[in-house]
Amino acid sequence: MRATKVVLPGRNSRAIRSRARKIRLLLMDVDGVLTDGRIYYVPAGVSAGASSGGEHIPQFIETKTFHTRDGLGIRFAHQAGIKTGIISGRASPVLEYRARELGIHFLRQGALEKLAPYQEILREASLQSDEVCYIGDDLVDLPPLVRAGLAVGVSGGHPLLPKYVHYVTRAPGGLGAVRETIELILTAQGKLRPILEKYIAPDRSSDR
Repeated sequence: MRATKVVLPGRNSRAIRSRARKIRLLLMDVDGVLTDGRIYYVPAGVSAGASSGGEHIPQFIETKTFHTRDGLGIRFAHQAGIKTGIISGRASPVLEYRARELGIHFLRQGALEKLAPYQEILREASLQSDEVCYIGDDLVDLPPLVRAGLAVGVSGGHPLLPKYVHYVTRAPGGLGAVRETIELILTAQGKLRPILEKYIAPDRSSDR
């Protein structure tokens, strides 16, 4: 495994920019990256269990919370021509809905072992690892992280993770870490400013 010194924001920025300029695909974990890592179970009625003599068994659905700033960042990435993908160890209908809502290009759920789906996505995208950024928060993310051209760990992630990543975000998972990473990449590629100008450029129509 690669063991490199963690790069905090503002340190060794030239090396980070060099890696970020090559990125054409952003892959990320979900729990602890796109969310804060907490899982919510919401009651969904009851069912009769055959093995319990017809006793009513409470049913629950799993749900998650996502940050709107991360969602907008993903849309920025798409506008800039960067594809996105998710590799999650869990499977959740709400994640499938969120991925579809955001136009995520690749979704792999129920993948406790993440190397195989990582390699599969690269083959489908016809890309090499140095063109991939991967964002993770825990040890199960290490196989993609140690291979990705830009490996990103989120603030508040597993304490061993910084030894194996190129960059650690200021923002925690679920609170803007994905957005921060995307803006880092787009800035390095010179693509963020044109996107921002759509929001900050003055409206000249009122002058006519």
